[in-house]
Amino acid sequence: MMSGSKESRPALNRLLADAKRRRFSGVLVYRYDRFARSLRQLVNALSEFDALGIHFISLHEGVDTSTPNGRLVFGIFARIAEFERELIRSRVRSGLAAARARGKRLGRPRMFVDVATIGRLRAQGRTVRAIAAELGMSRSLVHKTIANRGTFDVVNSGA
Repeated sequence: MMSGSKESRPALNRLLADAKRRRFSGVLVYRYDRFARSLRQLVNALSEFDALGIHFISLHEGVDTSTPNGRLVFGIFARIAEFERELIRSRVRSGLAAARARGKRLGRPRMFVDVATIGRLRAQGRTVRAIAAELGMSRSLVHKTIANRGTFDVVNSGA
């Protein structure tokens, strides 16, 4: 059984997929909270329905997007969701600023990339996967290092 609090729900995903295929012209629910678990999820779904010309009716809340009143209520919900996103964005920014002010380093930890070793291993015919495993780094970082360095010059000791 799938939890109702999860953002991704198989039945809702199927409904949205069927909406895109225009298999119905309206969605009828008893209550908003039985359809979507968050205001953001509700607004996103209703926006998609609106773009597809699909009406949304909630019996308990008395909202029908095929009517002017229903569209007004939907517009209010959309503005509330936008306000909520802005509040979250603002809180995240101020949290990051406070962390920086305390001297906290943000982002991924820095990693030393030994370009010469990567070049030497590549010149020996090692695969990117093998190099990444040996040096304890991601394959994408090895790829980026090779791409940024270009072709590696093999240093010949002349012996």
